Amino acid sequence: MNRRFTGTYTALITPFRLGTVAYGELRKLVEYQIKGGISGLVPVGTTGESPTVTHEEHLDIIRCTIAAARGRVPVIAGTGSNSTREAIGLTEAADAAGADGLLLVAPYYNRPTQEGLFQHFGRIAEATDKPIILYSIPGRCGVEIGVNVIERLRAKYPHVAHLKEAGGNVDRVDQIISALGDAVTVLSGDDSLTLPFMAVGAQGVVSVASNLYPREVGRMVAHALAHDYPKARTLHRRLYPVFKSIFIESNPAPIKLAMARAGIIGSEEVRSPLCPVSAASRKTLLATLAAFKKG
Repeated sequence: MNRRFTGTYTALITPFRLGTVAYGELRKLVEYQIKGGISGLVPVGTTGESPTVTHEEHLDIIRCTIAAARGRVPVIAGTGSNSTREAIGLTEAADAAGADGLLLVAPYYNRPTQEGLFQHFGRIAEATDKPIILYSIPGRCGVEIGVNVIERLRAKYPHVAHLKEAGGNVDRVDQIISALGDAVTVLSGDDSLTLPFMAVGAQGVVSVASNLYPREVGRMVAHALAHDYPKARTLHRRLYPVFKSIFIESNPAPIKLAMARAGIIGSEEVRSPLCPVSAASRKTLLATLAAFKKG
């Protein structure tokens, strides 16, 4: 299977209530996203606090999202891990549950070599024929998925055809597209860099901000895909303060605060070791959101 994912995909938060996953709120969030015109949903990535949910919760969140989406938009399940065996198990379970694609973050903490990355992703790719989105975020993982590794994986496994790029470098996007052309679809992993990335060939974003503003982020991306950069820039400029403020502290605490204040979810609760947003950051974030709403 070689389905292409372009547009705006929401890196879904996982709503919690009193320490447990609030599945009813998750279903409402899926509906809010679809009504907002989102291109697709990405449950249990790092924005979904995948490191702190249990294995059972991880799979239940994927199943709940798929059931709530009812085939209206693709669901790309986060199934990455720094353990190849665990990532294979999550991938197989998500595939069996009906996920349309898989998001695989680079192994974190153990910092494998580039050959180790190739073998890790290759073994996972052999466990599914669903489209795979590689996720390179060296600031969190301590390792970048090299262009050569992407080339080798794409050549051997045709369904490894996407990359979520969160290295913060437009040059890197240019290098990937220069090397692979249309063979790989690049999606931005940074809201504030979506438009610059798309200017050099990226095809969309896996967005945190679209949890709150699916319609606005989606319109910005749609204008860029249509090569209407004046309109895309206007929306980017308006959204830019929001893009920065939702990362004022560790993701996803700020976006959960924003969503709770907007009534989209019932609680800003995050799981330890994350904690609620500090008073100073809370004031800054809420002022930014108020200004956006007025604008």
